[in-house]
Amino acid sequence: MKSTALFTSDLHGSPRRYEALFEAIESENPAMVLLGGDLLESGLASLGGGPSIVDSFIVPELERLRRLMGVRYPPVCVIPGNDDGTFEEEAFLDAEMEGLILYLPCKRARIGSFTVYGYPYIPPSPFRIKDWERYDVSRYVDPGCMPPEEGIGHGKNLLGSDLLYPTIADDLERLTGADDLSSAIFLFHAPPYKSSLDRAALDGKMVDHCPLDVHIGSIAIRRFIEERQPLLSLHGHVHESATLTGSWSQRFGRTWSFSGAHDGPELALVRIPLEDPASASREII
Repeated sequence: MKSTALFTSDLHGSPRRYEALFEAIESENPAMVLLGGDLLESGLASLGGGPSIVDSFIVPELERLRRLMGVRYPPVCVIPGNDDGTFEEEAFLDAEMEGLILYLPCKRARIGSFTVYGYPYIPPSPFRIKDWERYDVSRYVDPGCMPPEEGIGHGKNLLGSDLLYPTIADDLERLTGADDLSSAIFLFHAPPYKSSLDRAALDGKMVDHCPLDVHIGSIAIRRFIEERQPLLSLHGHVHESATLTGSWSQRFGRTWSFSGAHDGPELALVRIPLEDPASASREII
């Protein structure tokens, strides 16, 4: 198996970005492809119905790639993001049944000598779609944000929960238990809090005379990375962070963390040599 992974996130249903991604998959023969959420049009924009981009474009293109590449077709690991309406989950699951993707919200998959863990949830946000939101480490909600249970669609994804107020911290503990994470790749949508990957353009903005935190990532995810030290953690969600901080990567101990989000119309493609993550590169295509 070749040892380079391709990672990106926040494609937001853009055919231009997907075409660039599919071209890279075809030409580069990666060991795996990792898609970190917010893959579709806005959940609210899609509520009116119409053809699913999964069925009408993504699946046919993946089928074409599989026919073309044959045994070279890589595992394609997918998680949703907070802007991906859960009415598309059945389409993702159908694609998984056809062997086109591995759909990994709060699940894991063994690929060669690596284990990929998927985790789609973000902390409470101002956005109305709440299917992929959780409280972070407590029931605290930042100024300007809406509690998960007060938005649209909360609790209607196929995962469900047996907790009244589940947290990201709870989920990560249940997902990993006592697993050895030395060769683990974590596919998150949310970035770690107060890092170079979660810096939002909220400078000087206030709600009810309270200044907004410019860092909007997850405290639980940052603590998890620092304490459990997986091989890689991959993130998206905050499109403008790399522009504002000048960095799309950060190291936490032995863990390398990368962002696949981008605030322009292009695709941000991260190439990760799995035996040497420190030499990862990012190209805006």
